[in-house]
Amino acid sequence: MPAGILLLPFLGVRFLLLSHLSGTALRRAARFAPMQGAEKIAYIIYQLSNLGIFLLLIFSTVPLVPSWSLFLGLLCYLCGLALCAAAVINFASPDRSGLNTAGLYRFSRNPMYVAYFVCFLGMALLARSLLVLGAVLVFQISAHWIILAEERWCIETFGSAYRDYMQRVRRYL
Repeated sequence: MPAGILLLPFLGVRFLLLSHLSGTALRRAARFAPMQGAEKIAYIIYQLSNLGIFLLLIFSTVPLVPSWSLFLGLLCYLCGLALCAAAVINFASPDRSGLNTAGLYRFSRNPMYVAYFVCFLGMALLARSLLVLGAVLVFQISAHWIILAEERWCIETFGSAYRDYMQRVRRYL
């Protein structure tokens, strides 16, 4: 099976579901916080690694032979899709100030990034590709720098409400 097919449900959840729920949420999700210093380099690496994951998957296959990588990959992939759908639904409904603290955002300040990682990890396992896995790891490390920029922006935008939220809820899990 072509591994690129795995991208279709992911992109459907990430973009079609979000745009169906809220056009403004889609625009908010597409906007990155202002970057400073090394964050600008991390942003470029983030985008290139994302492109790399997509291209590598398009040119990979998923061997449909029972194995630990098939079962673990399918588990990660489906959990990642489910987490992404839940995070997107929660993201589409912020509070009056624009801050998301309900649903999965009660447990993680960045559930979409967690979902992306779990889903992409599942895709790498399904494709049995160390190259995809490497791109996923680079993606996730660079995403951390993007998240730091987002947190700085959230503190500037939401002030003490976001600082309180940071005290209650972990960055990832």
